[in-house]
Amino acid sequence: MAAAFYNLTSDAGLKKLDEYLLTRSYITGYQASKDDLTVFSSLSKPPSSEYVNVSRWYKHIDALLRISGVSGEGCGVIVEGAAPAPEEAVATPAAVDTKAPADEDDDDDVDLFGEETEEEKKAAEERAAAVKASSKKKESGKSSVLLDVKPWDDETDMKKLEEAVRSVQMEGLLWGASKLVPVGYGIKKLQIMMTIVDDLVSVDDLVENYLTVEPCNEYIQSCDIVAFNKICKFFA
Repeated sequence: MAAAFYNLTSDAGLKKLDEYLLTRSYITGYQASKDDLTVFSSLSKPPSSEYVNVSRWYKHIDALLRISGVSGEGCGVIVEGAAPAPEEAVATPAAVDTKAPADEDDDDDVDLFGEETEEEKKAAEERAAAVKASSKKKESGKSSVLLDVKPWDDETDMKKLEEAVRSVQMEGLLWGASKLVPVGYGIKKLQIMMTIVDDLVSVDDLVENYLTVEPCNEYIQSCDIVAFNKICKFFA
C-alpha cells in the first residue's frame, strides 16, 4: 500500500511526516526516489528546524538534486491537501471563507485564489527545474581497458610511441600504468591501462580515429584490446 501524507503545509501534516521519518532516511525504500521528489515538491518552503527529521530529510534531498539527482523509481506515494477526518471527529469544512459579504457590484473585485508571492514563484520554479533535471539523469558506467600497442619494427622509438598514445586526450578518458612487453626478434609492444566513461568514449573509435592515424601512426602499427572490464556504474 502506498504511503499517504496530508496537508503538509500545516503543523499537523508536518508533525505526522516528522514522526514517519523518525526511523527512515527516505520516503520509501533505501535510496532517494521519485517518492521523495513528490513529497519534496509538495512543501512550499524548507521546514522549520522544529521538525528535526523532516528538516534533515529535506536538506538531504535538496543536496542530491543540486549534486547528482534522484534516480530511484519508488513504491508510490500519495500527497493530498487535507487529511480525512476520523470517524469519531466532528466534520469540519475543508476551507472557511473569512471574507465579509460584499455587495453584488463588487463581485468583479474579488480575488478567489490570491496572488502568488515572488518567493513562492521562485521556489516553485527551482523545484520544477530540479525535478526536470533529475528526470534526465541516466545510468552510465566506467570500464577498465588493457590495450596492446604494437610498433612498426624494432627500430621504433618506444618512448615516443608511448608519448603519442598519451597525447590523445578526450573527455571520459584517463590513461593509466604501462609497461613494455617483449614480442620477439628484438621487438617490444606497449601494454597500457586506461579507464573510460562508457557513454563518452568508444574504444573502437579511439583506435581507428586517433591511435592508428596521423600523427600517432608514425610509431603505431596496430592496437588490440587485451582485457575489457566494467568497474562501476553511476548516474550521469
